[in-house]
Amino acid sequence: MESPTPSLPPAGKAGGVPADADIRALDAGRPVEWLKFGWAMFLKNPVIWIAIMAILLAINIVLNFVPVLGGIAAAILAPIFGGGLMLAVRSLDEGGDLRVDHLFAGFRGNAQELGILGLLYLAGLAVMVVLGMVVGGGAAMSGAILGGGHSMGMGVGGAAMGAVVMMLLMLVLVVLLFMSISFAPALVVFRGVAPVDAVKASFAAWRKNLGPLLLTTLFVLVLGIVATLTFGLGWLVLGPVLVGAGYAAYVDVFA
Repeated sequence: MESPTPSLPPAGKAGGVPADADIRALDAGRPVEWLKFGWAMFLKNPVIWIAIMAILLAINIVLNFVPVLGGIAAAILAPIFGGGLMLAVRSLDEGGDLRVDHLFAGFRGNAQELGILGLLYLAGLAVMVVLGMVVGGGAAMSGAILGGGHSMGMGVGGAAMGAVVMMLLMLVLVVLLFMSISFAPALVVFRGVAPVDAVKASFAAWRKNLGPLLLTTLFVLVLGIVATLTFGLGWLVLGPVLVGAGYAAYVDVFA
């Protein structure tokens, strides 16, 4: 029996950059409705959803086998595929069908803007790695200097301190990057927002709803670990649910 779709506000279709007043501040319990909506969207056509996710996973696996260029291509393509998946959920939400070629819909309508989003995402990843190496290396060097370099133990302690600092910094940078990119593909395909403005609006939405969105992210991380432990097969179900939840969050947050 098909699960009923949880009620959501009407999807905004107006163009232009959303003003701060257009960004709703939501209560902490709202993410539960997003996940319920994502599950309901998955149940509408689980076979096609699983096929879409299998193709997407296969593409990313192939790209990961290509040194350097594969990772660059994956980063640039991520928002393009993300835009197509948003269009897929919108089709289901409005009573339409779901097709495998929805995965590639981002290449047809907003490919240039979504590609620029991918380049911005890639630039963010590069900055994150460089800063992590610089700050982490500096912390390790400072630890060695403060330890006087008189023993191997001091050197190991400095390296360990550098590693901890680098991990904490990388965690912060990952969160900031995710805040900037998570809503951007939907803003591009549904509102025609320019890539840089979409990044700014995505970050503003997170800033206004930091509590609910962070709690959702932590819960999703736990689900992601469980899905990965099933040799990655769990992502064939979890992936579509999260795509639907992401769409629901976009509709909820942007008036």
